[in-house]
Formats: sequence, structure tokens, C-alpha cells
Amino acid sequence: MTDAQTPNTDQLVRAAKAAEKTGRLPPIHLWNPPFCGDIDMEIRRDGTWFHEGTPIGRPALVRLFSTILKREGARYFLVTPAEKVGIRVEDAPFVAQDLEVTGKGRSQIVTFVTNVGDRVPAGPDCAIRVEHDASGAPRPYVHVRAGLEALIDRKSFYRLVDLGQTGPEAEQGWFGLWSSGVFFPFLPLDELAP
Repeated sequence: MTDAQTPNTDQLVRAAKAAEKTGRLPPIHLWNPPFCGDIDMEIRRDGTWFHEGTPIGRPALVRLFSTILKREGARYFLVTPAEKVGIRVEDAPFVAQDLEVTGKGRSQIVTFVTNVGDRVPAGPDCAIRVEHDASGAPRPYVHVRAGLEALIDRKSFYRLVDLGQTGPEAEQGWFGLWSSGVFFPFLPLDELAP
């Protein structure tokens, strides 16, 4: 990569700060800049952002970068109107660290709060899904925006399980959770501990 192609971190920060001033996320879905290469930035499974092997210790800077994060297929990029740079993401780019619940039953709404300050009400546009790792342990996620997900942390998932019930999928034998009028299946009923 030549110097002319070297990604400009200052430009990434400026683009994110400009969006922050408006109080809205930048329209990255409209930006299709040229790819400028990969930078040494990684988001670890626990939600910690690293640059050149060092954790980014300023939460406001992490929040800024999170607003210009874009996913294309299995790859992740930071984008501005002028450039796009690749970064590594170990699992999901965000972590859902807390949740709030209003209502009950089908009227219940579960709103997640991520490590970067997003508030995400689970529902038709922000689905909850549960995978299982090789040991059978659950790995729950919630869709945040534009193909970006948050790994739901353990304490929040335990709270979801406490709220869980059988739903319309009970005929097929599922235990899960209602949010915004949608039932999200977590686990087959026959796998629940007696």
C-alpha cells in the first residue's frame, strides 16, 4: 500500500464526530468509497476495541468508531464518504450488557443496551437468535443495525431465561421470549432441565 492509499485515522474520527453532532448515525449505507486496505484494529469477543495491539481506552472514541462500522458479507469496515478500511471482529462487534423490560406476555418489550450506548428494542427488525458452541453452551445475539449484532452477555441472557415462556412454537416444543409482539425461540422444551 502506498502512502496515498494509507488509511487516515483522523479522517475516520472527523466523520464520526460530525455524525455525533447531529445526534443521528451517519448514512454509511449510502457511502461506497474505495477500499484503502486493512488497518490494525480489532474488536474482541468481550467488546474491547484494540488499535495496533493496544486497547482503546476512551469510550467516547470507541462510540465514535462504532457509528461508522459497516458489515459487508463476513467482513467489517470503518467507512467515511472518502475511504473504507478493513478491521477484524472476533465474534460480534457489540456486547449487549444490560436490558430493560416493559409490559408482559405478547405486549412485553425487551430493550438491550450495548457497550457502545445503542438502545435496541428486540422485535421484528432486531431479532434475538441463540446459537450453541461445541460444548452446547448458548451464544445469544441481538441484531443492532444493518447486519451488525451484539453478543448478549451472560447476566443479561440469564435474565432473558427468567422471562422466558412457551409461545406459539410450543406446538413444536420451544421455550423462548416475547418482545414487541414477536416470539424468539431459545431452546427446545425437551432440552430444559427438569
